[in-house]
Amino acid sequence: MGRYYSGDIEGKFWFGVQSSNDADFFGVEGCEPSYIDYYFDEDNLPDIKAGIKKCKEALGDNKKKLDEFFKKNQMYNDEMLTKAGFTDIKELMKWYARLILGKKILKCVKAQGDCSFSAEC
Repeated sequence: MGRYYSGDIEGKFWFGVQSSNDADFFGVEGCEPSYIDYYFDEDNLPDIKAGIKKCKEALGDNKKKLDEFFKKNQMYNDEMLTKAGFTDIKELMKWYARLILGKKILKCVKAQGDCSFSAEC
């Protein structure tokens, strides 16, 4: 069982890697009942872009390698990632999952001017 987010963008938080409030990283603090509600608009673009940049910096050369890994693998486990040459897997996956979320938020805001979604806690 996983935790999902839905609204203008949809997805599933990465189990054991990504917290439900991970979108806070991109400059908007969610409201927290049993769901965390997020609303981003064009005013948030600088924070969203800065967050994406930080994710890419944290991933470094691993970003390209992870992109290639996930083109070939829809699922992963620590053993698969270790075999593929990755280390500090939990930290790496946290940044990679966050990057994917940030890109979804950015794409949505650029496409329609705003982006709102609710995240399960």
